[in-house]
Amino acid sequence: MGIVKISDQMHENLRIASNALSRSINSQAEHWMRVGMLAELHPELSHSQICQMLIRAEQAGGFDLAVLAQALPSADGGSKPSVQVRRVQ
Repeated sequence: MGIVKISDQMHENLRIASNALSRSINSQAEHWMRVGMLAELHPELSHSQICQMLIRAEQAGGFDLAVLAQALPSADGGSKPSVQVRRVQ
C-alpha cells in the first residue's frame, strides 16, 4: 500500500461522494479508480456495463484487473461482458 497525493479539490469531491454513497473516502477513491481503469480498457462499455462487470467480478470472488482487462463484451453482442474472475489473496 502506498500514499497517493491528490489535489484538495479532488479530496473534497471524494469526501462529498463518499458521504453521499455511504463509503469511506478510500473506498470511494478505489471505486472511481476501478471504474476509470475499466473505462480506459473498454471504451465501448457504458458506465452501467462497467458497474455490472464489477458486480459480477465481486460475486465471482473479487476484483482482479488482469482478468477484467481481458474481458470483452459477449460474442452474441449482448450488453453483458463475459468475465471469469479468480480471487486474489
